[in-house]
Parts: sequence; C-alpha cells; structure tokens
Amino acid sequence: MLAACGLSSVDDLFSHLPPNLRLRGELSIPEGLSEMELVSEMRGLAGRNRHADDLVCFAGGGAYDHYVPSVVWALAGRSELYTSYTPYQPELSQGVLQSLFEYQSMICALTGLEVSNASLYDGPTALVEAVHMSTGATGRTRVLVSEVVDRRYVETLRTYGAGEHFTVETVAASGGVTSVPTLDQDVAAVVLQHPNFFGNLEPAAAVFEAARSAGARAIHVFDPLSLGLLAPPGELGADIAVGEGQGLGNHLNYGGPYLGIIAARSADLRRMPGRIVGETVDADGRRGFVLTLQAREQHIRRERATSNICTNQTLMAVAATVYLAWLGPDGLAELGRQCEAKARYAAEKIADLTAAELMWPGAEFFKEFAVRTEVPPRNVQRALLEAGFLVGPVVGERGLMVSVTERRTREEIDRLVKGFAEVAGGGLS
Repeated sequence: MLAACGLSSVDDLFSHLPPNLRLRGELSIPEGLSEMELVSEMRGLAGRNRHADDLVCFAGGGAYDHYVPSVVWALAGRSELYTSYTPYQPELSQGVLQSLFEYQSMICALTGLEVSNASLYDGPTALVEAVHMSTGATGRTRVLVSEVVDRRYVETLRTYGAGEHFTVETVAASGGVTSVPTLDQDVAAVVLQHPNFFGNLEPAAAVFEAARSAGARAIHVFDPLSLGLLAPPGELGADIAVGEGQGLGNHLNYGGPYLGIIAARSADLRRMPGRIVGETVDADGRRGFVLTLQAREQHIRRERATSNICTNQTLMAVAATVYLAWLGPDGLAELGRQCEAKARYAAEKIADLTAAELMWPGAEFFKEFAVRTEVPPRNVQRALLEAGFLVGPVVGERGLMVSVTERRTREEIDRLVKGFAEVAGGGLS
C-alpha cells in the first residue's frame, strides 16, 4: 500500500502533521493492570478534562449549550428507537419510521418548504448535498458563498467540489453582513447563512431574490432554533434550506454526533439525497409507514445516485422529533425570545467596557455576537476559562464570539462581563 501511495514508510503518512503534535518515542502505557485498575486509571485521565457542565458555557460558532429536557433521551434511548440507521424492514420498524415521518413533517413546518428527508450526517455535508441538487437542477457549476458563512461549511464544500467539479467563489460582506450580489446567468447556487457565522441577521430576502432572478438555486444555511422569531427560509425565498440540528435536543457531545437537516421545494423532490419516509395503508387499511424514496448508491447504480454520503443520523433525528414535540410552536417562540433578549443584555454590558467593543455595533443579531478586545482574544479566552467561563471561538486577530442561550441567567451574564473587565483590562467606560 505504501508503494502504491508513493511513500517509503508509515511515518510518511503523517508527515503533514506539525512536529509538535507527533509523539516521539514509545507510548507510556502501564503494563499488567487488572480491569478494575485500568478503569480507575482511565477515569483519572478523563477527570483532567473540563466539560460544558463544569463551566458556564457562552461558546458558539455552530454548536450551542441549549437545554435538553429529560424526556428527550428517556424516549430516544428506548431500545425500539435506539439506532443510528434508517430501518429497512417496515413491518418491524413502525416506531422509528413514524418518528422519522414526524421529523420530516416538523422540518417542513419549520422551514416553510415542501419536502424534507430522514436526516443527513451534519450541517456541512447537508450543504454539500444542497449544492449537488443545485448543480443537477441547473446544469451549472459556479457556486457563490457569502464570506460570512461558517468556514467549516465552506471548506467541506470546497473539498467535495474538487471531486464533483463545481467551483466555490466568495460573495463579499460589508459591516458584518452579505452584500447583495449581481449575478451572471451561469451561477448554480448562492449560499447564505442567516443568522450568519458572526450571529448577524442577513438581508436574506434580497439575496435570495437576486439568486432566483438569475436562475440559480437560493440555499439558506439556518439555525432551527431561530425560527421561533425569524421568518422561515421558504418565506424568505430560499429554494433549499440546510442546517445543523445539534440544538434540537442533542448535547454538545464533544463535537458530535450531530444532525444534518435539509428541506427543499417540491420541484427538487427527486434530487433529494438519502431516504424519505412516507405514510401509507396496509392490506387491511391500517395506517403505516415505509421508505418511499431512497436515492442513494446502495439502492441504485452509483453513477445514477444523487448522493454518496451514506451516513445519516436517525437517532439524533428521533431526539430532535421528541424535542420539537416537547417544545411546540409556542415554546420555540419563547425560547427564541429568551435567547435574543439575553444576548442583547450581554452585548450591551460588554459594549460598556473600556477594553472591549462589539465588532459590528449596528448589526442586528439573534443569540451570538462578535467582540473585539484590546488584549489578544486567545489570552482573554484562556483567562476566562480559568475563571470558569467557556467562550469563543476566536475570530481573526482581535475577535471573540459570545453566544447566549436560554440556559444562561442574568447572574451568569453579569459575572462574565465582570470577568471580561478584569481580563481585558479596564472597567466600565
């Protein structure tokens, strides 16, 4: 295998990694431990980590510390639902199939679009699938992406584009929001994140109108928990909506597993990747559920498949279904109001500090915002971590993201602001 790769040793496989990240010498592994001793050793090592429940979490940038009600995993963790795979035997799997049907129905109601599938791997790969749908529908290969879209989404898109032969180009932003582009007639899709990576609200309707006027697909990267307050993608003019569903009843989980969401208009139903669960009746007229469409390479010839990303997240979709049913429309709206009000309170307090300011003071935002500090933001982040606060990510040379969910209290926000004042230097302006 090394010869086929043009390599001379196993070490060559890891030569791209920085030297400080590579182990020199042998692993220090204790020998002769019993199971009980080994478990104790591993618990001691794990105990050196600090997780979100040990800290007050104001971190954002794509993964958020929302409250997960106990009913979610009490139900999603039941043996008849506890699977990461879409079931292929409907006669044995009505519970999971009905949950996924309800999930699809809820996503359609949330987004204002007509069709949704039974989940995807995560938010970034959901965007890849949306672009696949767009290039297939338009026969074009240029994809325009706002420069304030999450970079992980963009880099994932570029990686797949190298093999799928579509190109990714950047749409400029000004004042923390996207400038409405003037489009040529060769653009397959325009990708906009609203709220964007920095938390700011975008001129989504105007951008999507420009895209559709040029015959391009309008793709909305959205936060599902913003839709209790903000207009849904379909109402704004989006053709396809994709998002990360981690906030829908899933814990932070050290970065995964998460949940990819996709919804589209009926015209793109046949281009939808993965699996779609449908409702039917059996021979006796009883209501039942089946896999209706399965446009993936396991079921049809590879060259005809709409998707080669096989992994979905059925278990996370079931959890999202329970969470949305628990929350309901009124609960979703109340959650959005709490996030927005608490984030605004935190932003106003931080903006009053002498050594910190909002990166875009005039921009409207939902639940997170970017702060510019005089002290290098990495230093601020580390000092706040020592004080018991998780903030970030760091953006640019002087920027730091702060996210405020419904879990945060006024007392916690006030303590964070005090920590900012002590770490960044100086008090109130």
